[in-house]
Amino acid sequence: MKIEEIIAAGVADAVKALYGAEVAPESVQVQQTKKEFEGHLTVVVFPYLKASHKKPEETAAEIGEWLTANVAAIEKFNAVKGFLNLSVAPSFWLGQLHEIEADENFGFRPVTEESDLVMVEYSSPNTNKPLHLGHVRNNLLGYSLSRILEANGHKVVKTNIVNDRGIHICKSMLAWQKWGNGVTPESSGKKGDHLIGDFYVEFDKHYKAELKALKEQGMTDEEAEAASTLMQEAREMLRRWEAGDEEVRKLWRMMNEWVYAGFDETYKRLGVDFDKIYYESDTYLEGKDLVLGGIEKGIMYRREDGSVWADLTPDGLDHKLLLRKDGTSVYMTQDIGTAKLRYQDYPIDKMIYVVGNEQNYHFQVLALLLDKLGFKWGKDLTHFSYGMVELPEGKMKSREGTVVDADDLMDTMIADARDTSAERFAGMPAEEAAEIARVVGMGALKYFLLKVDPKKNMLFNPKESIDFNGNTGPFLQYTYARIRSVCRRAEAELAECSYAEAMPNEKEQVLIQKIADFPGVVAEAGRIYSPALIANYCYDLAKEYNQFYHDYPILKEENPATRCLRLNLSAVTARTLRAGVSLLGMEMPERM
Repeated sequence: MKIEEIIAAGVADAVKALYGAEVAPESVQVQQTKKEFEGHLTVVVFPYLKASHKKPEETAAEIGEWLTANVAAIEKFNAVKGFLNLSVAPSFWLGQLHEIEADENFGFRPVTEESDLVMVEYSSPNTNKPLHLGHVRNNLLGYSLSRILEANGHKVVKTNIVNDRGIHICKSMLAWQKWGNGVTPESSGKKGDHLIGDFYVEFDKHYKAELKALKEQGMTDEEAEAASTLMQEAREMLRRWEAGDEEVRKLWRMMNEWVYAGFDETYKRLGVDFDKIYYESDTYLEGKDLVLGGIEKGIMYRREDGSVWADLTPDGLDHKLLLRKDGTSVYMTQDIGTAKLRYQDYPIDKMIYVVGNEQNYHFQVLALLLDKLGFKWGKDLTHFSYGMVELPEGKMKSREGTVVDADDLMDTMIADARDTSAERFAGMPAEEAAEIARVVGMGALKYFLLKVDPKKNMLFNPKESIDFNGNTGPFLQYTYARIRSVCRRAEAELAECSYAEAMPNEKEQVLIQKIADFPGVVAEAGRIYSPALIANYCYDLAKEYNQFYHDYPILKEENPATRCLRLNLSAVTARTLRAGVSLLGMEMPERM
């Protein structure tokens, strides 16, 4: 039983024995003792003053005395007003270390046949451009959330919806037709997603030039946009695509295959994957049929120009476009169709969409429309809404080619890790040094993007993320490598020694307590969908261990039982750190 549960049950018994009042153990408030006070855990006693009819400090003292006399795990206490600070017996922490050490899956709940199924959608790229920094945060959040949910005993299906059709795709296709001169990834030496992204930027450049020329002729912005021949050609290409024109479809398939090959490389480097990939080109027709069926049911309506809308004003929202006047679909149409197919494919208990907070309204509408269309799971979908990644220079714009490309970013992070660690790599085989640089660079990237509360916008600074001191991935990795070095040097002793006769000192107790908190942190991260909780727990654990390492000898400790205790405590710390960062998709180097 966890110490918090033991204390909660003890307080409930104490209040009944002392004051004759019934208290539910789960209502007892047990929290970490603040560092400025003595003790491991603190109980808030204000709720029991009605029963005691005494002052807060007196009530706390009476409950503390009862606990030390009746609960073996409690060694002593001190009362500060209405707060009862409890010191847990060293023998209890020793027993905790034994239990943690024996549990190879400590902190993780097993996935069983009875586990519910959660589908997590993330990535959702467009096939008109490569993945950029915003996609990197999305992918890392989605993958980490999937790992955390699985660690909490859920079955998880990781899914991706590829936006492979629409006007933006046609812009790249049209630009390639007009100015590509038959270039391919092979002939250009470029990844396919980068090549197609170049043509998306090329279209925008020519489009802006055309608009400028039209406005110089006296047209307004709206008139110029309506008169643009480039945009008319792109829209005509989309219409032909939706009509099944084989020439357009052939070009579309060829260019998309180039992009998919590029995406796969990027996903592999990022260390993320998917169990099922859906394509908008397969799902939008399902959505279109549902929308058209919604007209017959009176859920949607058709305007005079032929476009189809949903009137959501009775629900406090506005009118939502679902089919354009030319019959082409919008994102909402696709999402309705994709949702239907997913629930046909899997017995989903929970659906989570990992999408930026600029789409909050979109998912509010989607949940409402699915519910109106008769899908009982509509209102139960969850939008994991996260903040944007910004740069010191401002926001990214893909049309203008001012994004931070995901592949370039990873190259930079790995190069920075190699440069920062040049001295550490001295004398190391080149292949091993390169692999450690990759692990450290990618760890720095992942940790920096995941340690921030996902709901918040964040400023990305690559240089800060590589720092080996402070709240960074390399700091965690260095701590782990340090512990592994200690354990390797005492490998034989670790396998045979016993610490049954040792008694942990105050610093060792605090470290054991921090490790014992891991299952609770994993559970809470799964409850509120926050990889940041895991990241910052790992930082606190690494910081706690480094203080212990600085203050006490391990290999040079003369007492065999104490040395064994510290070696095992080190090994368990390393294992917990590795388990924690694995939920962030991070790897740990065995040496640095």
